[in-house]
Amino acid sequence: MRDAHPPSPAVVVGIDGSRNGVTAALWAVDEAEHRDIPLRLVYAMKPDAGATDPKDAAAAFATAETAVRQAVTAVKSTDRPVKIESAILHGAPADTLREASSSAAMLCVGAVGLAHVTGRIGSTAADLASRAHCPVAIIRHYDPSTATSAPIVVEADSSVEGEGVLQRGIEEALLRGAPLMVVSVWRPRFTDVRDGHAVAEQNRRVRAELNRRLARSIRRHPELDVHTAAVPGSLLNYLSRHAPPVQLVVVGRRRASGVAEMVGPPSYAALHDTDCSVLVCDPHSAL
Repeated sequence: MRDAHPPSPAVVVGIDGSRNGVTAALWAVDEAEHRDIPLRLVYAMKPDAGATDPKDAAAAFATAETAVRQAVTAVKSTDRPVKIESAILHGAPADTLREASSSAAMLCVGAVGLAHVTGRIGSTAADLASRAHCPVAIIRHYDPSTATSAPIVVEADSSVEGEGVLQRGIEEALLRGAPLMVVSVWRPRFTDVRDGHAVAEQNRRVRAELNRRLARSIRRHPELDVHTAAVPGSLLNYLSRHAPPVQLVVVGRRRASGVAEMVGPPSYAALHDTDCSVLVCDPHSAL
């Protein structure tokens, strides 16, 4: 029986025994410490794990305990002042983590689990990116020694939700001491494709608008190293040229091109063999 009282807010990390799950936990330490809330490690045991044989059930639980213990040890080795909680729950991973996200400040998962496919994002992570109740960080790689040099890219648009996504990107850059690249995508007309002057003029207008929107944040945070870019076409066009040094891309769940562009098959070629993680913001809880 589940507790009738919802758990306190936390940064929730999905643990599955893979190295990617541990990497997600290490990445999430900064998020939990910054918010002064617990880091909650959640392992989801599939409903049929040991359903008919007590020995199989005991073995499945032991596997879960080992996975959680490894993640706890990794987090403790950082010597960071963060409270660690853990839970082993029965249920399909995507459904279990989605339920856990209802009280979470953020949900963090590895880009792929034990069934590793190079350059792709696993089905659980992709599902959560579109269905979780909070922002979802899909982590490919984490190296604290390069966190302050590799830029964070945030996609900005003119919608109400877009402003929240922009502020989340600014927060992530400040938290990690990283450069921030604010990208605004615009759709060129067919006649613009061969008109270099028209493209340059639209790029100038879009960047001017971005700089206007960012002026207040720059005044409030003079330490913020921020740059802007206007991109005709799609964000993936930009990332295909710049992804190797990018550590994190921040996008909204209701982005015009859809979340699937960033976490589904369209992203595989652009982000293939990169360390670029993705943070998908829920418009109602972007900050």
